[in-house]
Amino acid sequence: MLLARVVGTVVATRKDDRLQGRKLLVCRPVAPDGTVDGGYVVAVDTVGAGVQETVLLVSGSSARMAGGKDSPVDSAVVGIVDEVRLESESDSSSNSKRPAAVAGKSKH
Repeated sequence: MLLARVVGTVVATRKDDRLQGRKLLVCRPVAPDGTVDGGYVVAVDTVGAGVQETVLLVSGSSARMAGGKDSPVDSAVVGIVDEVRLESESDSSSNSKRPAAVAGKSKH
């Protein structure tokens, strides 16, 4: 799974019949702190995500499963992220549950 930010949509009038009625989103992988961490990916939306939301992306067989049986999908949005919590090394060693950083808050 990858963290990504939705940065746009794709409109394709002509496409495989198994993609009819499916929303295609342009996503950019991001690091847990929200900084860009890769190029662009087009993914099928399975959860109703919107532009500027931080999402969970899956690829390969996981995306095909999320996209529907036998669908020609290599990347799918499977979750909308509310927040990301990171532990600092000192918190890990003391077994503290306090977050060191919070990123990726969604508009929900």
